[in-house]
Amino acid sequence: MKISTKGRYGLTVVVALGAKYGEGPIPLRQIAEEQSLSEAYLEQLIPPLRNHGIVKSVRGAYGGYLLAKAPEEITSGDVIRVLEGPIQPIEGLDDTDVPQYTLWVRIRDAVKDVLDTTTIADLVATNDQSNKNSYMFYI
Repeated sequence: MKISTKGRYGLTVVVALGAKYGEGPIPLRQIAEEQSLSEAYLEQLIPPLRNHGIVKSVRGAYGGYLLAKAPEEITSGDVIRVLEGPIQPIEGLDDTDVPQYTLWVRIRDAVKDVLDTTTIADLVATNDQSNKNSYMFYI
């Protein structure tokens, strides 16, 4: 299974919203600028995330997007499934006659386990920790 830019960027948006959870709506333009991503592309990712209850939108001058639930309640698997579809390492995994069927099922289950046990809060914390470990040099 290969995660496309749709899944990667969608997860990036949700993590960015998770990092600012409780601060009110965040304009998509701000996320696009901070992450160096195309705002137009991110706009295409928001409707399915909104339709599946992961993000909500707020209209108006101070509008934007925010998480529909706490970052601890949303898993990376939730986001990936919405944007990429079912998690399967190969096509036709329903065919139990394939000699490697057990291998493919184990791989699928391992990937699902990682995605379903990694919350947005976990990813925010990991990002915060890696930023603290970066060095700042002044001349």
